[in-house]
Amino acid sequence: MTESRANYGVDAPAVLAGLSIGGVAELGVAAACFAAGWTILAVVLLVGGLTLVAGAGFFAHTTLRGKFQVWDAELDALGLAGDEHVLDLGCGRGLVLLKAAARVPSGRATGVDLWTRDQSGNSREATLANVRAEGVADRVELVTGDMRALPFDDATFDLVVSSLAVHNIPDADGRARAVAEAFRVLRPGGRLRLADFRYGGDYVAVLSERGALDVEVRDLGPRFWYGGPHARTAMVTATRP
Repeated sequence: MTESRANYGVDAPAVLAGLSIGGVAELGVAAACFAAGWTILAVVLLVGGLTLVAGAGFFAHTTLRGKFQVWDAELDALGLAGDEHVLDLGCGRGLVLLKAAARVPSGRATGVDLWTRDQSGNSREATLANVRAEGVADRVELVTGDMRALPFDDATFDLVVSSLAVHNIPDADGRARAVAEAFRVLRPGGRLRLADFRYGGDYVAVLSERGALDVEVRDLGPRFWYGGPHARTAMVTATRP
């Protein structure tokens, strides 16, 4: 029996607030300009305000519902046997980690994070609360660590996942190390699913250089837009030989 409802927070809450407040403010100024007879300026502001409000709508849908749907479909498509060992890089409050854990009742799910940024209320304690709420504490482990230097042996995991985390590493070399580390800890035949809205081509290059199989990058569609098509999310997939 779960003790409470899981709470996965909001991604980049300052960005969502900025889109929402900026859009409403711009629409208010547009209304004032219409009233003053400044029609051309009012139309420009109206279009800008509506664009920001629409962006806030896409962002809110993605962070509160869309990414849940996408990851459910991605994990279901893997056809997991239920005994796999899964690693989530930059697990945050545990959305993907715990969805994976629910699908491996006789396996393990390990989440790695520095618990520092990009999600409201991100902390190890918040993730532990979600672990208990989802009823998967028997198979989940949380590790405070840097994805650029994972504290795991080679060929430890059957599946490595990551959602909107690697792009937070500020330099290209660091991002390449994180992707290389994800590949290193995969077992032969292990699979990688890495969702991000930047640098997909770079990730593909790193994996291809290391001999990964079935390396692809594909768009995840409007359910994973953080504000609009300019901030769409792609999924990088690969298999270790």
